[in-house]
Amino acid sequence: MAGSSGEQAPDYRSILSISDEAARVQALNEHLSTRSYVQGYSLTQADVDVFRQLSAPPTDARLFHVARWFRHIEAILATASPMGPLGSGEPRGLQASKGRRAQPQWSPPAGSEPCRLRLYNSLTRNKDVFIPQNGKRVTWYCCGPTVYDASHMGHARSYISFDILRRVLRDYFKFDVFYCMNITDIDDKIIKRARQNCLFEQYQERRPAAAQLLEDIQSALKPFSVKLSETTDPDKKQMLERIQCAVQLAAAPLQEAVRSDLAAEDTDRRAQVLLEEAKDLLSDWLDSTLGSEVTDNSIFSKLPKFWEGEFHKDMEALNVLPPDVLTRVSEYVPEIVNFVQKIVDNGYGYASNGSVYFDTVKFASSERHSYGKLVPEAVGDQKALQEGEGDLSVSADRLSEKRSPSDFALWKASKPGEPSWPCPWGKGRPGWHIECSAMAGTLLGASMDIHGGGFDLRFPHHDNELAQSEAYFENDCWVRYFLHTGHLTIAGCKMSKSLKNFITIKDALKQHSARQLRLAFLMHSWKDTLDYSSNTMESALQFEKFMNEFFLNVKDILRAPVDVTGQFEKWEDEEAELNSSFYDKKAAIHEALCDNVDTRTVLEEMRALVSQCNLYMAARKAARRRPNRALLESVAMYLTHMLKIFGAIEEASPLGFPVGGPGTSLNLESTVMPYLQVLSEFREGVRKIAREKKVPEVLQLSDALRDDVLPELGVRLEDHEGLPTVVKLVDRDTLLKEREEKKRAEEEKRRKKEEAARKKQEQEAARLAKMKVPPSEMFLSESDKYSKFDENGLPTHDTEGKELSKGQAKKLRKLFEAQEKLHREYLQTVQNGGPE
Repeated sequence: MAGSSGEQAPDYRSILSISDEAARVQALNEHLSTRSYVQGYSLTQADVDVFRQLSAPPTDARLFHVARWFRHIEAILATASPMGPLGSGEPRGLQASKGRRAQPQWSPPAGSEPCRLRLYNSLTRNKDVFIPQNGKRVTWYCCGPTVYDASHMGHARSYISFDILRRVLRDYFKFDVFYCMNITDIDDKIIKRARQNCLFEQYQERRPAAAQLLEDIQSALKPFSVKLSETTDPDKKQMLERIQCAVQLAAAPLQEAVRSDLAAEDTDRRAQVLLEEAKDLLSDWLDSTLGSEVTDNSIFSKLPKFWEGEFHKDMEALNVLPPDVLTRVSEYVPEIVNFVQKIVDNGYGYASNGSVYFDTVKFASSERHSYGKLVPEAVGDQKALQEGEGDLSVSADRLSEKRSPSDFALWKASKPGEPSWPCPWGKGRPGWHIECSAMAGTLLGASMDIHGGGFDLRFPHHDNELAQSEAYFENDCWVRYFLHTGHLTIAGCKMSKSLKNFITIKDALKQHSARQLRLAFLMHSWKDTLDYSSNTMESALQFEKFMNEFFLNVKDILRAPVDVTGQFEKWEDEEAELNSSFYDKKAAIHEALCDNVDTRTVLEEMRALVSQCNLYMAARKAARRRPNRALLESVAMYLTHMLKIFGAIEEASPLGFPVGGPGTSLNLESTVMPYLQVLSEFREGVRKIAREKKVPEVLQLSDALRDDVLPELGVRLEDHEGLPTVVKLVDRDTLLKEREEKKRAEEEKRRKKEEAARKKQEQEAARLAKMKVPPSEMFLSESDKYSKFDENGLPTHDTEGKELSKGQAKKLRKLFEAQEKLHREYLQTVQNGGPE
């Protein structure tokens, strides 16, 4: 029966007024047939009044509505009130059910504050909560390379680090990242290097005579020596001294050949050695004297095009994702010209002698703007500003064109021997800083979410970018978050291409895999200095090996045959504990990623999780019990997922690191593993029979298959007493290295054992020799200490004839008695047939 008591009371009153009990029950049955009086029933006082008119439920089957209603009311009153259904007073069930029965009030869990991503923002020098300007969409501009030489590990530091950050934002935090990167293919360095290469090649083709080469070397050394004497930077000075010394050492043999009039072949060989050593010296000299005469503009595009191609190959080899859009300065010259023109129109730029400069004083004095947002303390640093202008743009004439020494070039008037493009101010070329502003502004608009680059680009490059872009857009928020990757040092020393102290990416990849390099970067904060050294790489190698062994062990467990229901096993306390730890580690990893993408902590948490899994598997193995497949698979899949996010797993490997070369992982493992499993089981059976029949030759062959044959194919067999052999697919080079290390360890163990046996033998021989000496003779040979002896051979006087003290005599007596005991042992041994 539903509804409030006010709705039901009139119906019940009419029923109660019927005097005939049979008619009253019949009317009640008809009334109840139109009501819901079981589910959601609300008890009223009228229900109780009618209920009290009946002594029992009707037995007539046609009155089943009344019978059901009666039992329901009876049950409610019996359970809701300690007084019973007919007790005096109003039942508590009645009090609680006046009106429709309702659900109890629900309270949400307290929960916890969700962790928010914070990034270290160079604009504030703090970790700021990351809030994109447009929902989940993130616009990101990254400064690309200046392509005039091979990419080195300094480039890898920036681009691998930004690749990790980009992947984490995209694949973990699920932001929609639009990633833009530039290629600087117009620059003072490129112009100078292209001219140098061209002029040096022409010089080589002329094949100068030995005397002429030596004369040119001397001419080149004069300005070089001046440059060396004026250099104050100790690292650069040391580099120049190395070049000077190498050239002088290479010149000496050629000078000797000329003086001695040696054979042409020998002289030419020495000249070739000198040319190679003096390439940088001669190139710089040739450019300073002939650079303005270069008219072949094609060299200024060929050089950057070649090195851009090499850069992209290196990035692909490092598994760095390509940008969503790539911009080249040479393709955006019209946009750059328009960008410069608007800055001039807005009053923040001025033309001077065919060049255009940014007016830093005018900009800084504006109420809407501020100059030097990133490194305000560096504003006015002329050395840094001149480095930013480029080697070809810091002459006295160029400096005199500026209104203020801090002003920088937006557009440079081209000099002879430089490429040029038409513009309103005459033929010229873009300045360095303007390229990024124009290209990023064209694609990303007046304000981007993230701008990234190396730490050394903060000033003047990025501060000047900010100034000229905000002058163009007349805003104060061109970049919301500025991210700068840390420096890279090589074994503690500063890495610099200009100092010729660098390792190319190609050379680094000859020593270590792309995954190992990435793991090394993941083990350090992306914003701090990273030292590329043997210790750093050894840590990465150990982490890779540790994780790989875990993945291989889990794969082996998952390969064990099991029926459909057998894959779901009862969890004991150990599984519940490991699962709880698993979720704790996932939470810790999430917090670390929210904390400025702290991959170092993430890898430490991953290592700790794997250690706990290893302890769990070892305990199960010791107890001869099978580990829980589903739980270990969940952990391994999660770790695989995280390593994929970081770019440390390059392929679509379902679990763990891929096996074999690129593109072969899935096919290789799924194809060969069934055959290897059969081979392993066959080998186990043969070994069992060989042990039972005592056939050591078969056991030796079985060991050779494990230790020598299969490692050459990238297969590792692990034998465990009383357990099935574990089959693992591992990189062939890794296995061969392990085998060599094992052989070295066994050889070292054998050598130490032999050394210990030799020492023991020597000690025994020395002891035997000592035992042979009768105590009466043991001191007689020490004439340098003693001059007189008693009848037993004990010393009584020293060399000076003085009688020994009681203490000395007592000490010698103890030695005498010990020797006496040893000699008796010797005599007993001889008597028993021992060695004499």
